[in-house]
Amino acid sequence: MSEEEEIETLKGEIIEQWSHKELVKLVLRQQKIIERLEQEIEKLKEKHSSNSKTSSKPPSSDLIEKSEKAKIENEEEEKTKRKPGGQPGHIGKTRKGFGRVDRYEISEPSACEQCGSKDLSEIIGYRKQQVATLAARPIEVVEYQRAKCQCLECGAEVIGAQAQGIVPGQDLSIDLQALLVWFGNYGHLSYEKQQELMWELGEIEVGVGTLQATNRRAAEAVESAVDTLWAWAPLQANVHVDETPWCVMGVKEWLWTATGKDFCLFHAADTRSRAELETMLGNEFAGVLSSDDFSAGRVTRHAVYNGCQVGAQQKCLAHLRRHFKKVLKITHGHNTVVATGFLALIDEAFAQHQQWRQTQNLLAYSTWASDFKTRLAELLNTWLGRVGYAAGLLLRSLRDKSEQWWYFLDHPEIPPDNNLAERSLRLAVTKRKVSGGSRSMSRFEQTADLLSVIQTCRFQARSAMAFFRDALSAHYHDFLMPSLIPQTILT
Repeated sequence: MSEEEEIETLKGEIIEQWSHKELVKLVLRQQKIIERLEQEIEKLKEKHSSNSKTSSKPPSSDLIEKSEKAKIENEEEEKTKRKPGGQPGHIGKTRKGFGRVDRYEISEPSACEQCGSKDLSEIIGYRKQQVATLAARPIEVVEYQRAKCQCLECGAEVIGAQAQGIVPGQDLSIDLQALLVWFGNYGHLSYEKQQELMWELGEIEVGVGTLQATNRRAAEAVESAVDTLWAWAPLQANVHVDETPWCVMGVKEWLWTATGKDFCLFHAADTRSRAELETMLGNEFAGVLSSDDFSAGRVTRHAVYNGCQVGAQQKCLAHLRRHFKKVLKITHGHNTVVATGFLALIDEAFAQHQQWRQTQNLLAYSTWASDFKTRLAELLNTWLGRVGYAAGLLLRSLRDKSEQWWYFLDHPEIPPDNNLAERSLRLAVTKRKVSGGSRSMSRFEQTADLLSVIQTCRFQARSAMAFFRDALSAHYHDFLMPSLIPQTILT
């Protein structure tokens, strides 16, 4: 008998000696190992299929995949892509003027173009054209002189009043400071480009230190208005929340946003914890909190948003769709069928909510929502416990937190996504790309306040530059501080 045969014989004798109970334990242990390995394989497949469209991966990670598929995609685009410019049947728009005229320039004819005669009548009409143009020098240097006199009665020295729009000791007017703050935080010009712009517009040399001081002054001026808006925001019925990383002296910090339809606030924080959320909205927010989705079983954001005390929650359905798109790429088991079914329901929900926003037909929406809930429950009950790891996480979340995913079905005034907060963060993300972050926590906080003003003014169709001007004037001249609370509420 060979050595291998002896080993096999020995194995058989050992197995015969094992009890039935021991064999069952062995099988169960092997089954657990198999299940764990299957989950790991599915995770690896999910990771391999992820890109910037289906996950939070940056677009740069798609470069290799894009280069491989570029030729095929270009061929497909050529077949479906519209030609540039106005499409057939499009009704064009023509500018009808600017709504104001700042200066008139009138030219009168001196002689007839036909015969040369200079004998002309009185003006019988005008051919008009409004044109927006640059002044000869957009930035001019003004020397304000305050005349001094002596009172002949008592001998006291009397001086002329301080001009409006300037601050003693500062060589940039309030209007110009407001413009620079706007350029730096919304126009996304670096300090170097702001210096170049000042030279182009007025041959003015401005140091980086002056530009930094201008931002600091503006942030100090708007601080009270931003604080007032922070006190007002937690009283609203619906607030959208999101966050993005921010570099401060090489350390990862976090910029949060709390956004509504007519306001936007940014909060500079050093953590991504629930404490920051409570700092923004209080320990017990009575309204509806809209946020992104759960964090795939991890305890970070999942715990932050689900553990806070709020009136209700609406998780972002767009994030849920992205997750099912990822599951669709994992061709394992029932993933394709499950993902296709839920993607169809999600797309239907978006379409129906969009229709409600247009028609405001609550009866039709409620009828659809009732039927939708039934079909959703049927699909969930059919596949729960019969899918793999990734799909299983999604289905269990839909079961355990259904009131957070589908709150909008009973309350259509609440959007089914968190796009409002995500769009608000784009301003900050662009600012971050240009600046590279902040050089101190105090500057980070100043940036958050300035961005809050800009985005809130945008939502309210107000001039952010005018707000900075009015806030600086109020700060230095004891004028009434402007408010960021929506004007419709104030009136």
